[in-house]
Amino acid sequence: MNTDKQLVKDFWNEASCGEELYMKGDELRAQYENQLKVRYELEPYIPAFAGFDQQNGKKVLEIGVGLGADHQMFAQNGAILSGCDLTERAIENTRKRFEVFGLNSDLQVADAENLPYPNETFDTVYSWGVIHHSPNTPKAIEQIHRILKPGGTSKIMIYHKHAMVGYMLWVRYALMKLKPFTSLKTIYAKYLESPGTKAYTVEEARQMFNQFDKVEIDTVLTHGDLLSSQAGQRHEGAMLDIARKIYPRGIIKRIFPKSGLFMLISVTK
Repeated sequence: MNTDKQLVKDFWNEASCGEELYMKGDELRAQYENQLKVRYELEPYIPAFAGFDQQNGKKVLEIGVGLGADHQMFAQNGAILSGCDLTERAIENTRKRFEVFGLNSDLQVADAENLPYPNETFDTVYSWGVIHHSPNTPKAIEQIHRILKPGGTSKIMIYHKHAMVGYMLWVRYALMKLKPFTSLKTIYAKYLESPGTKAYTVEEARQMFNQFDKVEIDTVLTHGDLLSSQAGQRHEGAMLDIARKIYPRGIIKRIFPKSGLFMLISVTK
């Protein structure tokens, strides 16, 4: 494994996304239930985008299972399910979750750039906020195309470059440090999540997915863009607490409705 990819793996092996913030409760089942509840309260667009209720009997792969909430929803809606993640921690968390709820999935540690599945295996490939962490995101997209059946669909979320989150990070880590020429690319790579995290314009995303027959892209304002929740695993402090209190959410929603961090991509092979 190359150094860049190892840094990504090490970061997410410390804690899967949301693990430190939302795994609350005395019992493991209660922790998973709380995390699932909070996830869809914060990101209510996920169920419709993922199409959990449309996967009954279909062969579904999730790339980057994390804590397993979306994976659980696919399983409970009858998908013939497989899941992979770069980190042992995510696979262990999701296996425990599935044991608690009595669900089944073929889970394994795997690299999105080198997926261990035969060509044209899956009806649906799903990945939420994962492949922008991989050093070679276009290669991961090629792999998704390879393992999809003809006519299969993929639902992918990657980060949108021109997002309020990115601009806020730029103010904090570039402007306030008197380094105004720092690029958004550098800001995302150094300060958002795991080292090397990337964000793309809609045009760049469309180009990366151009081998698919049909590509639909939308962007949504997130709780991060609106400072309406706790920040990610790397960001806390008094300055952020103050910003949450004075942030003009209503104005952002009206004037910049497409300046959200999440880029929702639906493609058909």
